[in-house]
Amino acid sequence: MRHHLSCAVGAGLVVALALGLLPGDTRTRVSMGLAYAAMLALAVTLSLGTVNLLRRRPNPVSADLRRDIGLWAAFLAIGHTAVGLTVHFRGTMALYFLAPPEQRLPGPVRLDPFGLANHLGLAAALLLAGLALISSDAALARLGTHRWKRWQRLAYPLAVLTMLHGVVYQLLESRGAALVGLFAGLGLLILAAQGIGFRQVRSAPHRSERSP
Repeated sequence: MRHHLSCAVGAGLVVALALGLLPGDTRTRVSMGLAYAAMLALAVTLSLGTVNLLRRRPNPVSADLRRDIGLWAAFLAIGHTAVGLTVHFRGTMALYFLAPPEQRLPGPVRLDPFGLANHLGLAAALLLAGLALISSDAALARLGTHRWKRWQRLAYPLAVLTMLHGVVYQLLESRGAALVGLFAGLGLLILAAQGIGFRQVRSAPHRSERSP
């Protein structure tokens, strides 16, 4: 309960800051607040294993804190997706993913930067939802440690999809320096944590849990 309460308060503060400081209508600000809160939760989730390695603490296959924050990352990302799909083209949500008729593209799928960003974001949200569904002791027992861990490693391509989605939107919407800096900082945190964790694992191959 402490984990979930802390995550709820943190996410609420991020969304409140977005509502108070960012331009645009309420839906846009809520969507962006949820997006940055989700990326913060994802960055923390992917950094906790490295923190354990640096502190020379056991790094279990499934840790309650890492799993709970990961669940909040999924919840916030799905919320961002749901709200974000109502910001543009209200009433014609398909235009996020399908080419507008006036563009006369060779296929029905929208492949311009806006469409690609939305496909990347949707793929990331679906991956997070899938990981959330198996983030339980029951799923771990049913799948077994090795198979469960293989599925959980989808968090790494998920992080790549999330960052690509965010980079394209930063460029499309010409975000301000503060938002670009915040996004870049979170992305660098993820990359640095994984890089440090990889070096720690390589330097201590005797560890039973090798994934940061």
